[in-house]
Amino acid sequence: MMTDETRPPGWRFDNTYARLPQAFHSRVNPTPVAAPRLVLFNRPLAQSLGLDPAAFTGADAAAYFTGNQIFPGAEPLAQAYAGHQYGNLTRLGDGRAILLGEHLTPAGQRFDIQLKGAGPTPYSRRGDGRAALGPMLREYLISEAMHAFGIPTTRSLAVASTGEPVYREQPLPGAVLTRGAASHIRVGTFEYFAALGDTDSLRVLADHTLRRHFPDRVESEHPILGMLEDVIERQASLIAHWMRVGFVHGVMNTDNMALSGETIDYGPCAFIDAYDPATVFSSIDHHGRYAFGQQPGIAAWNLARLAEALLPILHPEPNSAIARANELLESFSERFQRHWFATLRAKLGLFTAEPEDAVLAEDLLAWMHQHRADYTHTFRNLRPAAAPSPTAPADATFTAWHQRWTARLARQPQSGSEVTQLMNRHNPAVIPRNHAVEAALTAATENNLAPLERLLTALATPYDETNQPTELLNPPPPGTPVCRTFCGT
Repeated sequence: MMTDETRPPGWRFDNTYARLPQAFHSRVNPTPVAAPRLVLFNRPLAQSLGLDPAAFTGADAAAYFTGNQIFPGAEPLAQAYAGHQYGNLTRLGDGRAILLGEHLTPAGQRFDIQLKGAGPTPYSRRGDGRAALGPMLREYLISEAMHAFGIPTTRSLAVASTGEPVYREQPLPGAVLTRGAASHIRVGTFEYFAALGDTDSLRVLADHTLRRHFPDRVESEHPILGMLEDVIERQASLIAHWMRVGFVHGVMNTDNMALSGETIDYGPCAFIDAYDPATVFSSIDHHGRYAFGQQPGIAAWNLARLAEALLPILHPEPNSAIARANELLESFSERFQRHWFATLRAKLGLFTAEPEDAVLAEDLLAWMHQHRADYTHTFRNLRPAAAPSPTAPADATFTAWHQRWTARLARQPQSGSEVTQLMNRHNPAVIPRNHAVEAALTAATENNLAPLERLLTALATPYDETNQPTELLNPPPPGTPVCRTFCGT
């Protein structure tokens, strides 16, 4: 056990969520594990949180990162929330996650610190509350890649193995992920109290969320309307950036949409190779509800559920509440299109805006879809005077498109080198290629972390193609099976 001299310095917990009424959470401690061992530790994240990375070593650190020991100042709890899962509302809550508390960085930023896979809670619904090593390493890898892409996301501070098996379709090595987030307040958190008809708790939650994430709205005439508008804007931007890098979340249930605007819960997620808007990776998404191209529509659907939950407190006049909510919801499409086409312009090296830019971008995507061109490779290798990606040979359609694009570039004042720099800032050279991720996770569960560490190093600088591994720079070899992912519960 750590002494005062060896205790990790820098933790500053101020647990505002723990001070909310009892209806919001259940106090619960992590369940101790047999043989904790630190597998991965995120030194850069620790430094950004104001922690001393050198203090997190050995058995002592592993004990804290599995919940065998509790960080000083933490107040462990499981949060209550609901969620529309594949369109059906269910009362949920943290079934295998325990919020330790809210850490304040030296700059005054507030981050939730959560253990995922730390044992059963009152919301486990007969589950074991545990997590397998593979899915926790996946979340660590993908969330850190998303951060490097510049996309709002939860972060992974550590993965520790438990020395105990978890039982799914077969026994798997157990692990706990330590996750940092702006907060874990979800659309489903509001749905939980709306479903109970608990208007008082809705008001308390809205006030808490406003002060935590939308302080500029607190003193406005209608702060909750302002909060809803800001959430809609953040989600429109977030989904556009997911699609910029070919990310498929895989399980966009309302309990997996954070009001902070961060990407949360990396379960059955993956990145597209061959461009197809209908791409699905989740093993249970049989009807393509959460396919790549469906993500903007599902975000709008989730936001409508948030607006419904907020209706009792949105505006003093019920009719005005409905009208204002509908007005804001109807703005999502325009907001998303604005972000999406700004993203596509940057991916195509366009500094200026012209009316036909949307058609230019959509025509390229249509060609890529027809020829199953690799999404990342095609955009990264577009050059005004160069041939397209070798994964999809040029034809008359592409040649005509390329001429239109080159002419479009000539109508803006920026130089060719400036165009290339803009494109390279928005088109990653490497992504977490599914075949490489699966191979690395398989090796890691067999106690070989070298492939995973290689991927983490490469994905820390995803826009730099220098010395990057070929399995990330290039599309998967022909005949590579399509990745199917699982939520890990």
